[in-house]
Amino acid sequence: MLKSLEIFRDENGTLSTLNKNLGFAAKRFFYVTGVKKLEWRGDHAHRNNKQILVCVKGKILVLLDDGECVRGHTLNEGEYIFVDNMVWDKQQYLTGNDILLSICSTEYDKDDYIKSYDQFLEELK
Repeated sequence: MLKSLEIFRDENGTLSTLNKNLGFAAKRFFYVTGVKKLEWRGDHAHRNNKQILVCVKGKILVLLDDGECVRGHTLNEGEYIFVDNMVWDKQQYLTGNDILLSICSTEYDKDDYIKSYDQFLEELK
């Protein structure tokens, strides 16, 4: 489900916050920048990791695939979406000036990634 950050604006600028319960204890944070307009990233699933994807700047299309249904969500600045484990996801960067922040439930583990869609479907069974 798409949600919005809490935003506070005054003459000194804008503060955007995510103070809600994430549903997990955050173990890792990273952000992605410099992706060319209309390029795709992601295109994998995680066995254990859960993520909150936050559009910090720009507009980003997020596709979420649970093996039965693919849902598309366009994140505008200040919006975020939860990505559960064992959900195939990919993101299309729509403006060429986008920033995506990822808040992760686990530390980086290369063995947690499923990079083959066929393998993903097999592991869902």
